[in-house]
Amino acid sequence: MSDVPGRFEGLQAAYLTLPHEAATPQETTVTRVRQVPAGYLMKCSSFSTPEEAAPYRGAWIQIPMSAELPRNPDTFYQFELIGLRVEDPEGQQMGTVEEILEYPQHHVLVVRNHDSEFLIPATRRTVEKIDLDKQCLHLTTKEWWDIPHAL
Repeated sequence: MSDVPGRFEGLQAAYLTLPHEAATPQETTVTRVRQVPAGYLMKCSSFSTPEEAAPYRGAWIQIPMSAELPRNPDTFYQFELIGLRVEDPEGQQMGTVEEILEYPQHHVLVVRNHDSEFLIPATRRTVEKIDLDKQCLHLTTKEWWDIPHAL
């Protein structure tokens, strides 16, 4: 997922990961990228025919972590948020960010613990701080953890 225009132009290496599968990501060299009205067409060294590439249709295209990522202050990539520990204002661990849902108004964090699931709007009103070094997301209020909000 990217909101960076021209993200794929100049891409040299990528990993293809099938959603919801435990398979090892397929590492590949990107040999050609062409923009088309519906998106992008990408030619990869791992496949020489459309039939070989077919199983990877719909795969996530991931770039190596070493790649320089453009960043604005207080902006985070989704892959950085998945797996973060979530704490309330008192420091009590409430669960882990397992998934991010995209809605027109804002993104929603799906936070799960051993027996509950919570949907937390990813807004400045609900998220106080994200500390990537400590792998923790701090919430501004406990209201999101009130039992009626649990699914």
